[in-house]
Amino acid sequence: MRGARRAAPPAWPGTPTPLGARFRTGPDGVAGTNFALWAGGAEAVRLCLFDERGRETQVRLTELTHEIWHGFVPGVLPGRRYGYRVEGRWDPWTGARWNPAKLLLDPYARAVDGEFALPPEVYGHVRDWPEQAYADTVRDERDSAPFVPKGVVVHDDDDWSDDHRPKTPWADSVIYELHVKGFTKLHPGIPEELRGTYAGLAHPAAIEHLVKLGVTAVELLPVHQFAHEDHLLRRGLKNYWGYNSIGYFAPHAAYAASGTTGQQVGEFKRMVRALHAAGIEVILDVVYNHTAE
Repeated sequence: MRGARRAAPPAWPGTPTPLGARFRTGPDGVAGTNFALWAGGAEAVRLCLFDERGRETQVRLTELTHEIWHGFVPGVLPGRRYGYRVEGRWDPWTGARWNPAKLLLDPYARAVDGEFALPPEVYGHVRDWPEQAYADTVRDERDSAPFVPKGVVVHDDDDWSDDHRPKTPWADSVIYELHVKGFTKLHPGIPEELRGTYAGLAHPAAIEHLVKLGVTAVELLPVHQFAHEDHLLRRGLKNYWGYNSIGYFAPHAAYAASGTTGQQVGEFKRMVRALHAAGIEVILDVVYNHTAE
């Protein structure tokens, strides 16, 4: 049944902000998720919901506010995977390359599940004819959904009132540039099942080591969801450093020990809380021009 499409549930108007997917309970007590996507110039947007078997349900977003397509879908709960199909003109000569056969990842997704594969089906244009001139102007009509990651609806209801940022003065700061996987992968004091993960960095053995060094802040090398380059995958390799982001609002799922359908968000937050409790600030290395696009 993988890839089968099901009847669409009705969508309510919802709100254009905030962007992304936000689980909430409406004023009438109905729980669901509000979806909002900026798609300037698009002619139509379809929200695609996926169940645990990979079956796809499409919901047309009919509300448009300042080029933001939005809708509230009752019954969509945390853990649900989703993506978008956007319709519009196909005119590569003017830069218009809308292709609803290609499932798009929400750039505002708070969690991402799945890895990118890079077969020809993923590309908006035909890649099977490399010897033909202008092959990249021919639209590829094959479905890319089986080969791309999906966004995940999360329940962002954490109460941070008991968390306190250390706020160490700059003159007293000792910043440790740290790779989550590299720092924890071989640490003998961290349980093997937690090595290479956010939970591993939150482990008392990891924090004790940082405290003994006198570290007041860790600067985490890219922890946003990132993809692996095609030339690496062809050699059986992966991107280690992470400067190839595809989702700046989602913690990289491969660094989570607890799961990839939203659990990575909670694990990341618990790591931050544990570091703060030890007097260690958390700084994220963000480079916006290093993207997988």
